[in-house]
Amino acid sequence: MINYPLKFHPILKEKIWGGNKLKEILNKKTTQKNIGESWEISSVKDNTSIVENGPLKGKALSDLIEEYQHDLVGKKNFEVFGTSFPLLIKFIDANKDLSVQVHPHDEVARERHDSFGKNEMWYVVQADEGSKINIGFSKNISKSEYLQCLEAGKILSLLNFEEVKKGDSFFIKTGKVHAIGSGVLLAEIQQTSDITYRIYDWDRKDAEGNSRELHTDLALNVIDLERKEDFRMLVDRRLNETSNIVSCKYFTTNFILIKGHMVKDYSRLDSFVIYMCVGGEAVISIEGNTETIAIGQSFLIPAKNMEVEITSERVELLEIFVD
Repeated sequence: MINYPLKFHPILKEKIWGGNKLKEILNKKTTQKNIGESWEISSVKDNTSIVENGPLKGKALSDLIEEYQHDLVGKKNFEVFGTSFPLLIKFIDANKDLSVQVHPHDEVARERHDSFGKNEMWYVVQADEGSKINIGFSKNISKSEYLQCLEAGKILSLLNFEEVKKGDSFFIKTGKVHAIGSGVLLAEIQQTSDITYRIYDWDRKDAEGNSRELHTDLALNVIDLERKEDFRMLVDRRLNETSNIVSCKYFTTNFILIKGHMVKDYSRLDSFVIYMCVGGEAVISIEGNTETIAIGQSFLIPAKNMEVEITSERVELLEIFVD
């Protein structure tokens, strides 16, 4: 029953900073405006993904994990996470700057929110010319210097900004301040957590004229105030090879550029595999069961499947698993 690539209905989120690229570039079907996020695969409470294709159409991801257990997610993942899916997979369109924010690590998140922390990574799918992201600080700073600048409305003077282009990739560890800048469309892979501490929101008001809540006190003891060059990741684009971008205990993300035919052997992997298409399209096949994946789409390959065939004139895929 689970010997085919699973596609889920995207969960689309309107945001004050959202735009139209999820519809126009990634072909998301919606009449909503200002769509900032497409949650591709999620087991977050009240945001559980529902299967869109095949014999399991209409089934919730959490119910599938309960029914198929390690056959779906892998033995270790089922032992650690139970019926929760360990990752939250998104596409994000920043028509306007996102708030400057930081995420807590596992210990703090568990203590305060009964949640996992939030390590994450970004892969830039498209960026307008001159678009930037904030990631970390431009220099080492003290806690008092940080608070003084924050209270004086000068926090931007401390932040590190990076200009981005299609294909750039970044790893955002817990504790690192960050913000996606306007004009950036990206894929985001993160731990399953919706815990965000907002520290600055560009003095923005919502439709009712209210400022969004800031979390200055909560953020203070989780922020890493050191300047570290540990965020920009190399993306190797060799044809028909699997190239690692990020490997950590929370997830592994690889980049694959395929022209022609490629067979992926997962016989030694104790995990599900996710494909996020960030360019082109391909046919993916498990035991003769085929699906077409195109830019902006994501598929889940259940852990019990040992081999996947991919055929394409040209496709760019992110390959993601938890091992």
